[in-house]
Amino acid sequence: MIVTLLVVPMASPFLVGIYHDSKLIDIISSDEKISDKFPMIYRELNQKYKIKSVYFVNGPGSYMSIKLIYIFLQTISIVDNIEIKSALGFYFNNNQPIKALGNKYFIQKDGIIELKSYNTKLAQEYRVPLNIDETIFGKDLEPVYILPVT
Repeated sequence: MIVTLLVVPMASPFLVGIYHDSKLIDIISSDEKISDKFPMIYRELNQKYKIKSVYFVNGPGSYMSIKLIYIFLQTISIVDNIEIKSALGFYFNNNQPIKALGNKYFIQKDGIIELKSYNTKLAQEYRVPLNIDETIFGKDLEPVYILPVT
């Protein structure tokens, strides 16, 4: 079976959606470190399915997770000749604020990503959609870095 993977590395648990003909057929979630668990998940899925493409969330958010997935996916793209594309995390959390640092969160307003402070900790819940909309994904794969230099 030919599948597309969707990797959402933004929070714990991280999510991997498995799609056949743009329809979700399975979800894998893990509270383990993405650097430890995702290579094993990918290996298992690659043995079970023919992976044609991998889509991932490239930010904004946990830079370490995003960087690790970016490097891993760039490598498999070259080695296994798999197409990779990316999209912003706002598509997968109902356009809610995304944790940055301290009490700061990324928000998307009129297509522009900004930082906003909140007095309380906000929930970080992500979902993979039942049907994958390939139009939201692009070829700009580099992690989205928003935080200013301080």
